[in-house]
Amino acid sequence: MKILILTHRVPFPQNGGYAIVVSNTIKGLVSSGHEVSLVALNAKKNNHENHLPDDDLVGKIKYRAYDIDTTVTLFGVALNLFSKTSFNIDRYYDPGFERLLIGELRNTAYDIIQFEGLLVSLYLSAVRKHSRAKLIYRAHNIENQIWERLSQQKVDPFKKSYLRMHARRIKNYELEQLTKFDAIAVFTQQDKTTIQGYGIKAPVEIIPVGLRLEKYVPDYSKTEFPSLFFLGSLDWLPNREGIEWFLDNFFKDLTEGDLPVRLYVAGNDIPDRFDDYEALGKIFIQGEVDDALEFVNSKAIMIVPLLSAGGMRVKIVEGMAMQKCIISTSLGAEGINVKNGSNILIANNHEEFFDAMQRCITDEEYCKHVGRNARRLIEKEHDIKVVTEHLVRFYESCL
Repeated sequence: MKILILTHRVPFPQNGGYAIVVSNTIKGLVSSGHEVSLVALNAKKNNHENHLPDDDLVGKIKYRAYDIDTTVTLFGVALNLFSKTSFNIDRYYDPGFERLLIGELRNTAYDIIQFEGLLVSLYLSAVRKHSRAKLIYRAHNIENQIWERLSQQKVDPFKKSYLRMHARRIKNYELEQLTKFDAIAVFTQQDKTTIQGYGIKAPVEIIPVGLRLEKYVPDYSKTEFPSLFFLGSLDWLPNREGIEWFLDNFFKDLTEGDLPVRLYVAGNDIPDRFDDYEALGKIFIQGEVDDALEFVNSKAIMIVPLLSAGGMRVKIVEGMAMQKCIISTSLGAEGINVKNGSNILIANNHEEFFDAMQRCITDEEYCKHVGRNARRLIEKEHDIKVVTEHLVRFYESCL
């Protein structure tokens, strides 16, 4: 098959969940003998010096990237108050990118065109007009749910109202776009149920996150025990909200001795104000790390305090592949076939998080037991070879 992947950001390097999912999808399809093209928006904030495909993809795919400035300005936000759509979506439309895309469609007859998320659905009408391919939407999240859940966490009435307004606008746009695709891929049963509950008639298939497991090689000799860590991009609001809640609730426990363990916070786009959480020898705000898997391997216990999200958390799947003992909210672990106390620990409030951390930091063998069970689950359900076979069957059913 000839397959075109459309993304709102360049998925190289693999430094976040979106990039990991897209890159692994492309690698799986190429390994299966399919012709894959990638056309990507390259937002200014993600404009890495080197955003070329990985060595094992160079020369194997057709790749085009288009630079776009998605910077949020106060004027743009104010102007958007009078719009029917959200500025978070509108800022990803660029007529130059649309022309590039139309040229690509005129030059190549694709069988499948996969839209990776809501932001590239802005170009759906142009693609439909210039291609006979089957158009697949992959829902990395149910976007309006994220905004609605964020609004529910706010106490300030202005912030709550503002977030709800965006949730309504995004939901209207999201539902309108979902009706226009030939088929939809989701990561979780929860997202499938939500989409079908909207009355969408297109086929909806659950395709889980796939990993190339040969990359995930844990080495306990290089792991600091006990230690806690968080890894995630803080330009994604649910991540920022979750780790702020955790730091605000457990700062004294971590710094005054009730939890005698170090906490490391790493990820992209950590605001400067997070430096205020640093505590000498106790809490380390590290920012972006050079090698995410090396960082994960060096720490013992992963925390995922997500309070508002959707889809499948790729970092949890990666952490499980690295045999980490993970403490997560139910929402954070949504869609992964976890069993509390066996391959993960579920904690949904302050008391449950405290008890889970206290148990883990005092029992290294228990942590390793949970981690080994986690790895077995990933080997069974998230191997990229198995996931790619599932995805190809889904494509074939659409043709």
